[in-house]
Amino acid sequence: MTNNLLITISVIDQCVVLLLSLAPDAQMFGTLTSPLFPSSYPRDTQLRWNISVPDGFRVKLYFSHFDLEPSYLCEYDAVQVEAEGEVLALFCGREETDTEAVPAQQIIISPRNSLGLLFSSDFSNEERYSGFMAHYSAVDVDECSERKDEDLLCDHVCHNYIGGHYCSCRHGYLLHSDNRTCAVECSEGVFRERSGVLSSVDFPSPYPKSSECSYRIEVDPGFRILLRFDPRFDVEDHPDVSCPYDHVKITAGSSEFGPFCGDRPPGDLQTDSNNVTISFHSDNSGEHLGWRITYTSTVPSSLLILPSKSCWVILRPSVPLPSHSQLIGRLSFTVVDCGSPKSVAMAELVFGINGNSTQFGSTVHYVCREDSLQLTNSLYSCGPSGEWVNSESGTRLPSCLPAPKLWSLSQDPTRPITYFVSPCVCPACGRPSRSLPPQVKRIVGGRHAEPGLFPWQVLLSVEDLSRVPEDRWFGSGALLSQSWVLTAAHVLRSQRRDTTVVPVVPEHVKVFLGLHDAADKRLATNRSVEKIFLHPNFQPDNYNNDIALLRLEEQVEFTEFIRPVCLPPPKNQVQDDPPSPLPNTLGLVAGWGISNFNTTSSSSDPSKLTADPEMTSDLLQYVKLPVVSQDECEGSYASRSVSYNITDNMFCAGFLEGGKDTCLGDSGGAFVMQDGVSRRWVVFGLVSWAGPEDCGSQRVYGVYTRVANYIRLSLADRRGFSF
Repeated sequence: MTNNLLITISVIDQCVVLLLSLAPDAQMFGTLTSPLFPSSYPRDTQLRWNISVPDGFRVKLYFSHFDLEPSYLCEYDAVQVEAEGEVLALFCGREETDTEAVPAQQIIISPRNSLGLLFSSDFSNEERYSGFMAHYSAVDVDECSERKDEDLLCDHVCHNYIGGHYCSCRHGYLLHSDNRTCAVECSEGVFRERSGVLSSVDFPSPYPKSSECSYRIEVDPGFRILLRFDPRFDVEDHPDVSCPYDHVKITAGSSEFGPFCGDRPPGDLQTDSNNVTISFHSDNSGEHLGWRITYTSTVPSSLLILPSKSCWVILRPSVPLPSHSQLIGRLSFTVVDCGSPKSVAMAELVFGINGNSTQFGSTVHYVCREDSLQLTNSLYSCGPSGEWVNSESGTRLPSCLPAPKLWSLSQDPTRPITYFVSPCVCPACGRPSRSLPPQVKRIVGGRHAEPGLFPWQVLLSVEDLSRVPEDRWFGSGALLSQSWVLTAAHVLRSQRRDTTVVPVVPEHVKVFLGLHDAADKRLATNRSVEKIFLHPNFQPDNYNNDIALLRLEEQVEFTEFIRPVCLPPPKNQVQDDPPSPLPNTLGLVAGWGISNFNTTSSSSDPSKLTADPEMTSDLLQYVKLPVVSQDECEGSYASRSVSYNITDNMFCAGFLEGGKDTCLGDSGGAFVMQDGVSRRWVVFGLVSWAGPEDCGSQRVYGVYTRVANYIRLSLADRRGFSF
C-alpha cells in the first residue's frame, strides 16, 4: 500500500475497522492493496479508501490481482466501488473459478473527480485467500465532447486541455462574461433610406445569444414607416408567459409595439411615425432562426389629394413633404372617413392592420358568429367615395348562410374516379383542442407533442399477409372526416419487386386515432378499413402522385383528441396563382417516425423506414420546417443523381444546413399550415420520400406530395380529390 494515505484504525467488539483517505497532497496515481497482501487478509475487517483528484479529472481504477472468498451475491468477503452515493461495482471470488463476480480486466471510471473503495471480510475463511491489488490514476475529462448540459456548452468553439477547457468565438463575436456564450455588437445601425431590410444577426441561421440589439430607422419628416415581417419568424417564447426569454420590441414616437416572440410573425405594422427603433433581446440559451423586417415609408393613406399636379408639394398640417420641384402652390386635401361599418346579422366585425381606423385605406372583415354558417366576399375597404366597398359585390353587404354538411363525400357521376368532399366549416376542422404549437423545448428541432395538439394525426398499422414472408410496417395519415383518411399511396401499396400498383388488402390495415403514445394503444380509438383508393397514376419508381384515401368501416366520433384537418383551396383557382405552399413559409409535421437522427433516410423503401421499432419514438413528435423553393428543391436532388425526378406534384421542406429536424415524421403524415384569416390548420403536403444520405446531411430536404394539385371544385362548390 502506498504511504500517501491517512489511516485510522478502530477496534469495536474485536472487529477491525480501518478508514483510509488520500492525503491532501496525494499524487495523481497510486496502488491500493488488501491488508497483509500478498498474505491472507484478516477476518472481521472493514476498510475504506476515499480517492480524490483535482477538478477536470476523473478517477480510473482497475485490479491487477483479485482473490477473495466466493459467496452468493458477495455476502461474505467483497470489494465495493462507490461514487456520488451510488454503487458502481461489487466484486468477490477467485479469478480462476468465479469469472462473473471478479473484476478481471474491467476498468472503472468515476463520474466525477472522486471514488470510494470499501473492503469487507466476515468472521471466517475456509481457505487461504491472498486479497487484491488495485491501481488508480487521474484521467483528463474532455469537456468539449462529453458535456450534455446546454448551460455548460461553448456557444461557438470549445478547446480542451489537460484539467479543463475554454471557449472562443468566431470572428466578429465577443465572448460573454459567462465565458461560454458568444455575443455580438449590434446597436449602431441607423437606416435613413426610405425603404430597406434589416434582420437579426445571421438570419436565417440561429441568432447570437446574450445580445442586446438596437436598430433605428429615420426618414424625412411627414413620411410614416410601414414594417413588414418575413414569414420565417422564429423567436424563443414560452407557452404560458409572454416572451420571457427573447423578444422584439418596436418604439415609434410615443407608441410601443410588442414584445413579439414565437413562430408566428406579427402582422404589418403601420407606425404613423418617421422615426422607429427596433430592439431585440436574446438570453443565453436556445437555438432559433430569428427575424427579418422589410420597411417602406409612405404618405398617410387617409389623404385624398385634389387636384394632382406634379410640381406642387403635399402638405399635412404644418408639416411640408419635400418635392422634386420648387414650391409654387398648395394642394388642398380631404381626410376620407367611411364611418362605422354597417352591421350584418349573425356576423362580427374584425378590423385590419390599421386597428379600429375607419379612414381611407382601412379594411374590415365580416365573420359569422356560428361555425355552421359561412359567407363569401367578406373583406371591405374604405374607398375614396367615403363608403365601405368589396372588390366583387361593391357596397352590397354580405349574408351569413348555412354551410354545407361536414365532409359529405360522394362520387362525381361525370367522372368515375373523382371524389368530392364538402369544405369542413364545423368547429372541429383544423382546430386542435390545445394551443399549437407551444415552445415545450428551447431548441430547434423535434419536440414532443402534447395530446390534442394534432387531433387529425392517424397511425396506420399494416400487416401484408399476402406476401411470403409477411410484411409489416406502419405509416401516418390525416383524418378528413368521420369516415375518410388521407395518406401517401406508398404506405398502402403492397410491396412488390416490380412497379405494379396494388393496394394492400383492407383487412390487413388497422387505423388508430387519438393516439399519443404508440407503445400504449389501449386508450386510442381503432377502426378497420372498408376500402382503399390509391391514385391510379402513382409511380413507385419516382413517387409521383403519392396520395391515397381510405374509408373506415365505422365512423368515428369527434373528441378533443380526434378532429379532422381542413383541405386547401384547389390549384390555380385564380389565374397565375403561385403553387401552394409558398416558399419560405413554415409548416408543421408530426409523427412517430425516426428518433435516431444519425441514421440513413430510407423513405424510398417505406418498409425499411417504418418497420423497425428501435428507430421510432413512442411519443408523438413534431417539427417546424420551412418550404423550399422549387428551383432549390430540384437542384439539390439533380446534383446527387439524374435518377431523381422532382415533379410539380411535389415540394421540398427543410433547412439548407440540414439537421435532425429534416428526418422527423412518418410516411403519409400531414404537412400542415395555419390559414391567416380563419386560423384553422390546413393540410398542404404529405410526407413522401427523401434522399439516401444520412439524416442531417447538408441540402437534403424532405419531399412532400403537393395536396392542392389534387383538389377540385364541383358545381356545388364542394372541395374534393380528383384521382
